Amino acid sequence: MFSRRSSGGWRGLPMSDSWPEIVRAISAAPYPATALPVDPARSAACLKALGVTTKSWLGAVVANSGGILVDHGWIRVLGSGDGVLPDVISQTDSQTGALIAAYDILGGQFAWLPPEQGARPSMHYFAPDTLEWENLKQGYGEWLSAVIAGGMTGFYETLRWPGWQQEVATLSLDQGLSTWPPPFTTEGKDLATVTRKAVPMTELLSFYTGMPQ
Repeated sequence: MFSRRSSGGWRGLPMSDSWPEIVRAISAAPYPATALPVDPARSAACLKALGVTTKSWLGAVVANSGGILVDHGWIRVLGSGDGVLPDVISQTDSQTGALIAAYDILGGQFAWLPPEQGARPSMHYFAPDTLEWENLKQGYGEWLSAVIAGGMTGFYETLRWPGWQQEVATLSLDQGLSTWPPPFTTEGKDLATVTRKAVPMTELLSFYTGMPQ
């Protein structure tokens, strides 16, 4: 499970070593989780660029889905892309080597970062309420398993408001929610009282990228 400051089976797609396990996890998720359709040519190119096999959860997600929507779409796990949802390769930072594996609708990012000397690579989370990267101390498979299995409920406890599910459902896959005042300010901590507006996800990410960290 995470520590932070404290849909059914898939038919018609080739089954990989790890994909059946992921499908079972999606089917057992305590909140809505949906694997998006895959474009075989796009997934093959993305998998080749990644240089991983489908024995890994990352490779299985890329090979068998355009991405995975988790917890009413609050989190968008990137796969080989689906329409306006980008593929995981296009979101890799060529300078740092960080692989952006998922976004949340508030502009938070989950990234698989290259390891520091003597450490294993692990998933990190950029938090819009602290403007800091937090080491989740999990590999990709362990992280995604926790995401699907219910770990998001506690993880986002301080970043949700009554009726958020219905609000998130109105967003397209290239949109996020901009909040004002933003959540890293004292006035913006309670997201039930702020102004919330749908904006392009690229705009939201750019806003947080430009903030001093």
